[in-house]
Formats: sequence, structure tokens, C-alpha cells
Amino acid sequence: MMSFISYLVNGISLGSIYALIALGYTMVYGIAKMLNFAHGDIIMVGGFTVFTAMSTEWCPVWLSVVIGIIVCTLLGVIVEKVAYKPLRNASPLAVLITAIGVSYLLQNVALIIFGSASQSFTSVVKNVAPVTIGGVTISMETIISIVVSVIIMICLTFFINKTKAGKAMLAVSEDKGAAQLMGINVNSTISLTFAIGSALAGVASVLLCSSYPQISPYTGSMPGIKAFVAAVFGGIGSIPGAMIGGILLGVIENLSKAYISSQLSDAIVFLVLIVVLIVKPTGIMGKNINEKV
Repeated sequence: MMSFISYLVNGISLGSIYALIALGYTMVYGIAKMLNFAHGDIIMVGGFTVFTAMSTEWCPVWLSVVIGIIVCTLLGVIVEKVAYKPLRNASPLAVLITAIGVSYLLQNVALIIFGSASQSFTSVVKNVAPVTIGGVTISMETIISIVVSVIIMICLTFFINKTKAGKAMLAVSEDKGAAQLMGINVNSTISLTFAIGSALAGVASVLLCSSYPQISPYTGSMPGIKAFVAAVFGGIGSIPGAMIGGILLGVIENLSKAYISSQLSDAIVFLVLIVVLIVKPTGIMGKNINEKV
């Protein structure tokens, strides 16, 4: 029983990281109606930024984390301006090809700078002892991942529903043309969306690399894909759905590794997604949209 609880807690921790990444996907899709498949590579850039900063003697851990989040935020805005803004009215295929191109560009730049070998990442909470609750030992990385994800989820929900910028995002997601007529700057709103999503990727990169302490140019690829699955699982475009989808995905993956097969865990995750989409194509929290002709 204790081992099951331990696997469950670790699954929730992993799912919390997936949820943070999925929030970036779901915000960009919900507002800009684009899927940013380079999102996972922004995680990798954030991880290498923090890794490089922590390797210097003058930069404390907290400042390294801040620098990583800032770099991810700026990179997200630049990618939106350069790659995605010209394609807002383009076909989904053109957007997909561009996203793949941006992803390969970021990966290859990282390969040139850091090489292909994985490097050890020092946890940002390396000197903090694990906590034992009811006989279950929980690492501080696990606790921080869950707590940070819940706090960010609450803050993001408040931001979207209660602030002027958040309400502008909701208006743009409903109808860009009408929002522009109401005086909302659509370009700035979409850029802000990419900035927030990329900042979340920066936070996720720190949590991911601290929990699984290695980093390479391909670090963000699989977590990015799984986070996209989590966003679809929960209902693409839904912020609570991204959180629920991410946590469920992490739990399913961890329990599959523990009780079925570590080699089949990824296949089981995607199989569950297929089943969910067959039963409910819009995802857990997604809503059917009826278009009038």
C-alpha cells in the first residue's frame, strides 16, 4: 500500500509538470488558435539557461531560475513575432511545418553549443532533505512541483477571469475581429499569451530537470509531446482541463511503469488518450461548439 501511495504521489508530481507545459499549449491554442509544437524545445532552452547560470560562481540558484524564466519568456515572444504572426491566416499545415522547423532550429543550436551528450543537472533544492509522511518518503522536488503547479493554476485562473488583460484574452479567443472593434490590441494580447505560456515552460524546465537531473538538446521533446497529449486529454483550450489532463497523464504513466511495464508506459498513455477521444472527442473539460451556417 505504501509503495502504491509513493507511486501515486510521484505520478501527481510528474503530472503537475506536464500540466504546466500543457497550460502553454492550451492558452496559445485557445487564444491564437495555433499549436506551438516548438513549446517543448523552449523547455530545453530554459533548462540549459539555468544549467549554464548555475555553473558560474557568481550566480545563485534563485537568480539562475529567474534568468531561465526570463529567457524562455523572451524566446516565446520572439518565436511568435518571427514565425507565427505571419501565419495567423495560413493553413494548419503551414503552421505545423513552421513549428517543426522552429523546433529543429532550437535543437540544432543547442547541439552546436552543448553537444549531444546528456549532462548532469543539479537540483535547485539539492540541500533539502525529503519529508516522510505516514511512512511514505517524498522528495522536496516532488513537493515543490505539486505546490508550484497548484499556485500557478490558481493565479492563472484569477488572471484570466479577473484582470483586464485576461478578459482581453477571453475576448480574442471568442472573436478576434469583434475584439479589435472593441479596442483590444489583438497583436499585443497574442504576444502576451505566448509570453505567459513560455514563462510557464521555463518554470516547468526547472522542475523537470530537478526531478530528473539530466539535460540534453532533446530534453523537451517527449515531455512536450506528452504535455500536448495532456492538453488534448483535458480539453484543448481549457485551463482547468490542462491541469486535470496533466495530472491524470502523470499518474497513468507512473502507475503503468510500476505495475505493467516501463517499456510500455508511453504506449499505454497514448492508448488511454485514443480511448478518451473516441468516447469524448473534445476531451474531459472541452465543450462542443456549434457553428451556425
